[in-house]
Amino acid sequence: MSHSSMWDSISGIIRRDLLLAMRRWSDAAMSVFFLVIVVSLFPLGVGPEPAVLRTIAPGVLWVAALLTCLLSLSRVFTPDYLDGVLEQMVLVPQPLSLLVLGKVLAHWVISGLPVVLLSPLLGLQFGLDGEALGVLVLSLLLGTPTLSMIGAIGAALVLGVRGSGLLVALLVLPLYVPVLIFGAGAVTSSMAGIGGEANLSLLGACLVLSLFLAPWATAAALRIALE
Repeated sequence: MSHSSMWDSISGIIRRDLLLAMRRWSDAAMSVFFLVIVVSLFPLGVGPEPAVLRTIAPGVLWVAALLTCLLSLSRVFTPDYLDGVLEQMVLVPQPLSLLVLGKVLAHWVISGLPVVLLSPLLGLQFGLDGEALGVLVLSLLLGTPTLSMIGAIGAALVLGVRGSGLLVALLVLPLYVPVLIFGAGAVTSSMAGIGGEANLSLLGACLVLSLFLAPWATAAALRIALE
């Protein structure tokens, strides 16, 4: 398959999923509202002490981003599974892994990109300075696509199973832990003055690894679910 044909397949899936998300905008907005509400409530509950807020900021923001991604995983494949689109995706000549990659990228644009764009505003509530905010944005830009890739594997494994929301959380949360540690650690290291380059490099390595492995693993899980 030529590079142009590969890109056409991926971009076609992304456009389709984004168009469907715009028609069901309330579902996507719910995840964003969840993020804003959770992060905004922490300063009210913990108190206005600036030192305490700066200390907990990396963990709070990253945990909220992780939960936001987790809440939206049910929308990656379930609608297409219910209306028969997934069966058609398996039958088309394009590799299923490429189509899966397009769906996961669309999921990130819908649920992960708003987290990245809102993170500077949310970080200001915790008193983060400009350098820490920059590292936070960069860590989320590297980490949230990895969360979507890993989450897609879990969503495909439990596709069509009753109570899949709880099962997918049990499956993917242990795999999310390294991304959470590296992401929050990058911001914490930057705030401590030792730089977050090491943690950002690890996040980049996780992203590259997930880009290579997750589409194939997800495609295999979807084929099993559809049998």
